[in-house]
Amino acid sequence: MRRLKRPTQSTIGQAWTGKHVILLQCEGNQLKQLYKSYHAPLEQPRYNCAETLSQLISIGYYIYKITPLSGNQIQYFLILE
Repeated sequence: MRRLKRPTQSTIGQAWTGKHVILLQCEGNQLKQLYKSYHAPLEQPRYNCAETLSQLISIGYYIYKITPLSGNQIQYFLILE
């Protein structure tokens, strides 16, 4: 009798396994733009940049890089592995 391979279990609520990226652009504490990889898990972003960062970090993202942009703008590059 042949045994079947057991399927690997994924984390509940995670749409896709692998690496996900998000680019978050803020001006002061105001969220300006959010770009994400296609299957990246994400809660509804907030108007407040600090709150959006807090949500992403609580999901499991970490800040990979912070880049100052023109004026009072800043860009966060977050990764979820």
